[in-house]
Amino acid sequence: MSGEKKSWLGRLKAGLSRSAGKLAGGITGLFTTRKLDQATLDQLEELLISADIGVGVAARLTANLARDRFGKDIDEREVRERFAADIAAILKPVAVPLSIDAAHKPHVVLVVGVNGSGKTTTIGKLANMLRADGRSVMIAAGDTFRAAAVEQLKVWGERAGVEVIAAAQNADPAGLAFDALKKAQEHGTDVLLVDTAGRLQNKTGLMEELAKIVRVIRKIDPSAPHSCLLVLDATVGQNAHAQVEVFREMTQVNGLVVTKLDGSARGGVLVALAEKFKLPVVAIGVGEGIDDLRPFDADSFARSLLGLENA
Repeated sequence: MSGEKKSWLGRLKAGLSRSAGKLAGGITGLFTTRKLDQATLDQLEELLISADIGVGVAARLTANLARDRFGKDIDEREVRERFAADIAAILKPVAVPLSIDAAHKPHVVLVVGVNGSGKTTTIGKLANMLRADGRSVMIAAGDTFRAAAVEQLKVWGERAGVEVIAAAQNADPAGLAFDALKKAQEHGTDVLLVDTAGRLQNKTGLMEELAKIVRVIRKIDPSAPHSCLLVLDATVGQNAHAQVEVFREMTQVNGLVVTKLDGSARGGVLVALAEKFKLPVVAIGVGEGIDDLRPFDADSFARSLLGLENA
């Protein structure tokens, strides 16, 4: 295993330590070695639900465990291994990296999410990830109403070595996206990342704004945007479900980025989201650094969530 991969797996495990502490610690607390009875299964199910894994997934995991182990001796290690394998099976279909279509120059990625979800920093980290992959990237600072967001993007753009296209405060976001797309086309840029506002207080206004951005960029490229990524903050737990519902109403979300997995014990929410929405999880974030966003891997996530070593 390369040093870089080992380092990332270490950070993933450390980042998920609060979630793992709650889940693995809870399982360990239920067992030394004991027969798997109904009372234990009920406690395991409650524990899984409390870790934001979702009622349906919790019921399925415990039912799978009971199928061939009910009434038999079992220890906490086996329970954690079995749960990790079942969770990885749920996550594998959604562990899909961001696919950049070289037929489009640029491949336009619309990035949406509520303010505070880590959207701006995620765009900077995505730009860095794409640059490391050998692609040229441009960023459109489309949240023109928040001067802080634009300044923050400029800082991230500088770190990633990427040009940030910005406009005056309160400028029309659709006009900015249009100009940025024209410039990216002229430069033959591989990827254009478009930041957007995330003010859910006025959902109708935001919906109209996003629809206008799409309408305007389609005047240049009728197939754009080619990806629409929703950034979710793992610390909000079950509220993430409502955010997916709301943004899917507004835009054609076709991928998720889950951030701040190191900030809470609610890492299990990613499992519930995968089960419910089946949307690709293109990347996850477990820290503040520019390298702390990586493509999502089902096995390493599931094992880290259960406090197990990665192979």
